[in-house]
Amino acid sequence: MLMVRSTQDLKPSGMLTTARAMPVSLLTKIMSSRLDDTLQTKDLPMTEKLLINQTGHIMTLTLNMPELRNPITDKDICAALIDTMQRISTDQSVRVAILTGAGKAFSSGGNLKHMRDGEGIFAGDAISVKDGYKAGIQQLAQAVWDCEVPLIAAVNGPAYGAGCDLTCMCDIRIASSEATIAENFVNVGIIPGDGGSWLLPRQIGLSRAAEMTFTADPIDAQTALEWGLVSRVVAPAELLPTATALAKRIARNPPRQLRMAKRLMREGMTTGLPQILQLAAAYQGACHQTNDHAEAVNALLEKRQGEFTGT
Repeated sequence: MLMVRSTQDLKPSGMLTTARAMPVSLLTKIMSSRLDDTLQTKDLPMTEKLLINQTGHIMTLTLNMPELRNPITDKDICAALIDTMQRISTDQSVRVAILTGAGKAFSSGGNLKHMRDGEGIFAGDAISVKDGYKAGIQQLAQAVWDCEVPLIAAVNGPAYGAGCDLTCMCDIRIASSEATIAENFVNVGIIPGDGGSWLLPRQIGLSRAAEMTFTADPIDAQTALEWGLVSRVVAPAELLPTATALAKRIARNPPRQLRMAKRLMREGMTTGLPQILQLAAAYQGACHQTNDHAEAVNALLEKRQGEFTGT
């Protein structure tokens, strides 16, 4: 069921730009889109399984199936997350987003009952399951990874399997001291089907990713901090306030420049330095022509906070 609680819905979703075809088209998209500077708090289109709220330039997404520990393989939650990531990328009023889970878990990843009963993406023969993964959780992974705004994972509890990988799709991870994280696919007789074998080593290195993958053992929040999987650990009651405070520090910066900086970091994970330098030069040339660049320089010289419009 789609519930609308806002006088202003999100803009229509568009196709995500793939990393390989990105530079010119993304640059044009970033620099030509008009900033919606609406600052009111608003509840946006949501399903009952994904709660969405925007306050100022910060959007908060909450996985909302606490009774099942927030699985993300169901068709409707996959579709909701994919659509939301695409909408965020086209909505210039959003400068940063927080992703968290309702209840005691961040996300259990796969729906074990559906696995047992052969339902949803797990239904049918080998070809059907392959197609289910490609149309569901794999599209979700691509959509989250390609989201143009900075994403903060506020890991409030267990993040297992695809839930672990979902955190790795985000740019920044903050964990509750009660969080545990596991790449536990082999423990249920499957392998990472959502890109985890590509995502996790890029966050913590091949050796530790292999240890997590092959043992399927969970690690606690402190170990995740030591391994670089999360950037900080806070008390449970401080998780969302900490994530929100960080989001505010991000959101005070020029919005298009935030998106370009994120894309450069994404491209840098798979692209050589010469290509990154070429792309950075193109982005920089565009940045120097913006009103926000002029405002940022003047604000620094005048020792005040800049007021950015996305132009």
